[in-house]
Formats: sequence, C-alpha cells, structure tokens
Amino acid sequence: MADASTFDKIRIGIASPDVVRSWSCGEVKKPETINYRTFKPERDGLFCERIFGPVKDWECHCGRYKKVKFKGVVCDRCGVEVTRSKVRRERMGHIELAAPVSHIWYLKGVPSPMSLLLNMSPRPLERVLYFASYIVTYVNRPTINEHLDKIRSAAAAICEDITTQRDATMAELRKDASKEEKENPDWDDKKKQDFQKKLGARIKQEEKDASEHIDEVHATLKLLESVQKQELITEDQYRALERLLEAVSERADVDLKSSFRAALGGAAVKMLLAEIDLEKLARELRKEISQSAGPKRARAIKRMEIVDAFVSSKSRPEWMVLDCIPVISPELRPMVQLDGGRFATSDLNDLYRRIINRNNRLKKITEIRAPESIINHEKRLLQEAVDALIDNGRRNRPVVGSNNRTLKSLSDMLKGKEGRFRKNLLGKRVDYSGRSVIVVGPSLKLHQCGLPKEMALELFKPFVMKTLVERKYTSNIKTAKRMIDRMKPEVWDALEEVISEHPVMLNRAPTLHRLGIQAFEPVLVDGKAIQVHPLVCHAFNADFDGDQMAVHVPLSASAQAECRILMLSTHNLFSPADGRPIVAPIQDIVLGSFYLTMKSEDLPPNYQPRIFADEEDALVAYHNGHLDIHEPIRVRLPVSPDSEQKHLREITVGRLIFNNILPPNMRYIDQEIGKKMMSRLVTDCYEKNGHECTVKLLDDLKDLGFRYSTFAGITISMTDMDIPSKRDEIVERTQDEVMKKNRAYTRGLITQAERKQQVLELWTRASEEVATAILGGIDSFNPISIITSSGARGSERQITQLAGMRGLMS
Repeated sequence: MADASTFDKIRIGIASPDVVRSWSCGEVKKPETINYRTFKPERDGLFCERIFGPVKDWECHCGRYKKVKFKGVVCDRCGVEVTRSKVRRERMGHIELAAPVSHIWYLKGVPSPMSLLLNMSPRPLERVLYFASYIVTYVNRPTINEHLDKIRSAAAAICEDITTQRDATMAELRKDASKEEKENPDWDDKKKQDFQKKLGARIKQEEKDASEHIDEVHATLKLLESVQKQELITEDQYRALERLLEAVSERADVDLKSSFRAALGGAAVKMLLAEIDLEKLARELRKEISQSAGPKRARAIKRMEIVDAFVSSKSRPEWMVLDCIPVISPELRPMVQLDGGRFATSDLNDLYRRIINRNNRLKKITEIRAPESIINHEKRLLQEAVDALIDNGRRNRPVVGSNNRTLKSLSDMLKGKEGRFRKNLLGKRVDYSGRSVIVVGPSLKLHQCGLPKEMALELFKPFVMKTLVERKYTSNIKTAKRMIDRMKPEVWDALEEVISEHPVMLNRAPTLHRLGIQAFEPVLVDGKAIQVHPLVCHAFNADFDGDQMAVHVPLSASAQAECRILMLSTHNLFSPADGRPIVAPIQDIVLGSFYLTMKSEDLPPNYQPRIFADEEDALVAYHNGHLDIHEPIRVRLPVSPDSEQKHLREITVGRLIFNNILPPNMRYIDQEIGKKMMSRLVTDCYEKNGHECTVKLLDDLKDLGFRYSTFAGITISMTDMDIPSKRDEIVERTQDEVMKKNRAYTRGLITQAERKQQVLELWTRASEEVATAILGGIDSFNPISIITSSGARGSERQITQLAGMRGLMS
C-alpha cells in the first residue's frame, strides 16, 4: 500500500489491461466464496487466500506453516504466502474476460467520450455494444470501386440464375401436376379445382420468393456501392453482403471477401478505437474549430477536449473497452457470519459472481463452437453483468438481490453523501473536536461561547492532565487520568486554568462562507448544550430549533494565534460580501430598543412637558415611578457631544436610557431606533470610535434590547388586529364592479384577456385601499404595529393580510 508521505497528489485515469494485470496477485476463476463446511475461502474463488493473502496472521491455508518464523514462505501445498492478514485489504485480483466489454462510464457519461472519439451518436453506439446492430469496421473502397463492373455483372448473373431456377421449378411443378391428374382420371370437378388452386398458390409463392431474392441482391449491391466505415447495418444486411461478395469472388475470380468487414459488440468498438491516431485527429479538429461555426464548432470543441485529455494523460482510447476486470480486495467487500449461522455479504460479491458465471459459460460455449447467435447473446449478458458491477441501474433495470433490493455497485459506493469520498475520506472524525445542540447564551460577551463542562473536560483532557502534574496535584499522567475519570474538584480548577487563554472554534454546517467557522473564548456552563452569543447567529445562519455545532480545539501556538487574530468573533463584525455589519442587532434586541425609544402621542391637549435639570434627575423620577418611559420631557443636555454648553431639549426617559449606552461622541439621538438605525449606529461607531468601542456597544445593545423587550411583554392576539370599518364596503363595491366586468365579457364587449386584467386591477386596488385603511387607523403602540414598524419581524403586507383581507394569490 502507498505511503501517504511519499506523494503529494493523486491523478485518476484509465488503466490499460497490462496495468490491471500488474495490480493483480492472481486470476479469479471461480464464483465460489467460502466452503460451507470449513468456512475457509475456496481456491481461485473471490476470497482465495493464494491470491489475496492468508485469513489468519502468519498461517497458510492448509496449516502447514504457522507463526512468524515462516514469514515470506509460500506453501508448496496450498500456494499461500505466510504473511500478515492485513494484506487482504491491499491485494487485488482480476478476471480475464472471454470477450471485450465496454466501460459504462465512458459510454453513458455526458458527454460520452466513446461516442465523441468515434464521432457517433451514443444511441447507435449502444446498439453495437449490446449486439443489436453490426458496425462496418473496414471497407476497401478502392478495390470495390475497381471491380464494381465485375460485381454488377456477377449480381446480374446471380439474378439470372435465380430467374432460371424459378422457371425450372415452376415447369417441374406443372409437369408433376399434369402427371398426377392423368394418374387420377376419376377426380370430380371439385377435387380438380382444389388441386389447381393449390398448384397456383405454390407457383405464386415460388415467384414471390424469387422476386424477394432478386430485390435483396439489388439492395445488397446498392448498399455495397455506398457502404462506409462506421456505418450501422442489420444482421440480414451483413449476411447478404457476405453472400454477395462470396458469390462475386467465385464468379469473377477476384478475392473481395477481405475488402469488407463488419462486427458487433465490444470487440468491434475496440477495433475502431485502436485505429484512432490521436495526434492526427487533434490536428484535424483544430483545423475544423478554426474554420467552422455554430453547433458543428461546439461539437468539435467537445471532441478536442476529450482528445487533449487522452494525449496529456498518455492513455489510449481502446482502454475504454475492458479485456480484464480488477477484483478489489476482500476486506473492502467482506463476508461476515451472523448469529444464526447465516452469512451476510457485500453486494459486490454477488455482482462479481454474476460476471464470473457468465464469463465461464461464454468460454465453454466458445470452446464447443456453439452457434454465433448463442455466443453473441452470452456476450451481451456478460456486458450487462460488467455494467451492473460498475454502475448498477445506469442503463437498464437494476440488478436486485434476494429481497428485491437494488444491489450497490462500485459507483454507488463512491458517489453521494454516503460514498467513500464524502463519508470516509473527507468526512473523517477529527481529534480534539465534539458537537452538540446549540442554545442561546444571552449573558455571554461577543467573544465568548458556553462550553458544557463534560465536553470541555474531554476536549482538553491532555492539557488538564499536564496541568494536574505541573501543579503537583498528582505525580504522573496515569493517576491524572484517573482523577479526571472520577471528576475530582482539582480537575475543574485545572480545566478553568487551561481554557482561560485557549480559544476554541465553532463551526456550523454547511460552511458556506468564511464566517461559518469562528473562534471564541470558552466559558464553562452546566448542561450538555453549547451556548452561543445571539449576535453571531446571523453569520452562522443558526437558530435554536435543534441546530447543532461542532467545536474544534486549535492545538499549536500558531493555530491559537491565528484564532485570536483572524477568527475571533469580535474581529468578524462585517460581512465579507458587502461590508455591512453582520452582527447588527435583530429581532428581540431591535424590538426592545424600539419600544424603549418610542414617544407617547396620546397626550392631553394642553400637556406641557416637565422640565428636569439633567439626565440624573429625570432617571431618578422615572425609577421612583413619577414618569412614564415614553412620556415627553424637557432636559438640559449638551448642545453637541464635545460641548460643555447645555440647553433644554425635548426627549423621553427611554431615549435617555438608550443614549447612556452610546459612546459620548454619538449622543444624543432623539428618534425611534429600528433595525436600519441600529445597523447604521454600529457602522458609525466603528468609523468614529474603532473596533473595541463597537464590540462594547454591541454587547450593551444586546443587554438593553433583551431587558426592555422583556419589560415590554409584547404579545399579539386577535384583539390587536383592528379591522377597518371600511373593509366590507370596499369589498362589496369591488365585487359589484367585478360583476359588471363579467357581464360585459358575457355580452362580448370585452375579451377574456381584458376581463382578467381589469378584474386583477380592481382587486389590487381594493387590497391597497384596505391596507391604507388599516395602517392609517392602527395605533402606534399596537403590538403588531410595534413589531413591524421596528423591523424586528413581519411587514405591512402581513398586517393587511391578518387584519384586512388575504388579497390576490397565485
């Protein structure tokens, strides 16, 4: 087996028959797997120890050589090499095919490399490979054209012979009939009539047969005059051409039988592929690409790509047709014994068994010189068996097992999510990693994540053991491991110390952009769920309906430094796509901030805002219950952020509270803070105050938003949906107008298209009128209005559908 440290890359290509044989440690000749009495592999079978290696370490099949001292010895009795049993995972065998078969990937692939190289459509090529049509593999056109006159005269002579033979046969029939009538003079009129009728039918049949034979000769002659290489012909046409050329060769004393050849199946296609000169074809295609246009040029480009691929990989086209098939190692297609004594086996073994059975049967009937039709049928069955092994179900109905389940082929084992590449090679388990369900961590800072204690202990186990030894809690690693297993109090102290300066990476699948994996400082939490900061959910596209995340521990100092400098969540505040804040507050945080910064509009007519000396006085009055959070007040505030001069400004307590968390140079904002304003605040803060201040603002906004969305206690119910009084009137009026349009259509005043367009316009206008009535009459403190106006959730269209009318639906 190749050592991964000795190469940098792997290139996959077509293997030649010689390479396949060089991989093999022996030919698999029998379809048997194991002996049902001894449970040992059968010789020359699919699990043969002579080919694939011993089942037991350092022991041959017959037991003559046992133990490591006979390492490398090949038993002269059973032929098995004494070595480790793990070679059964590396060694391959092969099956020598009695007839060439095509590789279905290169036939049925899109685009089909085989059909592009031969410049044929895939459908006719498939007919050749599955023995439905013959393909002309060789035509000596100069020789045929040179002797065309002789061929025509020979064909005319054949037709003349057929006519002469017909006339002679008919004369003989009439003679026999006349003789029989003379021998039976006592026949009545009816019997004579029947006899004459039968005679007439026989003469007509003779004439018809002769006429068909002559037509066939003429058609065959015409075909011979125009037949070209790679042309498809039927079996009848092929036999007729053979007969004609043989007859011409005898009559004209010229050997024309060798000037035309046709074949079918994989052997014919292999012959054609072997004749291709790739360098010459590449030159012709380059010329065609430069001189042609449209579909012809597009096809030439496709063909050129295939030719270039073959040339650059130093592969030959005929390798797409297989002479021998590799048999993969037994450990990759195992057979295991179940509790009841029965055996469970890989589907590949059944597919290999079908190939071996059909291959052996084909060899046998070829040896006994069976009729060609039977041999061709068996070759087609062999082709289908190989197709099923490589890609079951790609062409015809798939091969099924005993329980009517489709057998898994080699392609099925490679492709898809459960295939070898994605599951076993790319989807390997990672050391120092774990995964769990995520829950919200509202008390976390932006750079933190909550890691379950048990998970953290398992992830950081080696670090904790090292710390326990260094801090003299124990003397060696073995006892440190025992302390961790028993979860002693000292272990948690050591764990706290280890994680204090050690970031971890959180990843949520699918990782569609670079923010799908970010670094955090872990905080130990109880429970078994990972806690995530609410503001990073948007970057991960995470929610808390059962999503899972993976945790990875960076081990080296450089990996930890990279996590801190590049991947920490606080260093990924903006989207790499458009530069907008990706951690901008949304939903609950927006709702709480919007509610906090709302201003009461339902005030007495002669209301005068109360005046306060400064912020502190206003906040004290609010905390003592003398002020409403939304009530307009007048407070002495700085004229500008950097000015000491103050003046009276109208504001609410809620807006004062909100401004308190803003950096001093961004105060005082006197407006409702919705989703868009929040995003703008984050951008402005980053531009004016830098990174650290923005991170602090985000955490403060999160805390404030959660606090006041809880304080608001906003819920929605049916009573919040104010149905406008005008709605029924608008709907009735629209229905009347629609009825008028329908009547106009019935009378023929407007067309169907006009009626449909006008009805759509009427209902669209009605929906807009209802929406205007709802939004115009809804109170600004209505919970539905707060949720939509803030940008936390929903839209005005949804309010219209809830409280007014559903509107037009597709």
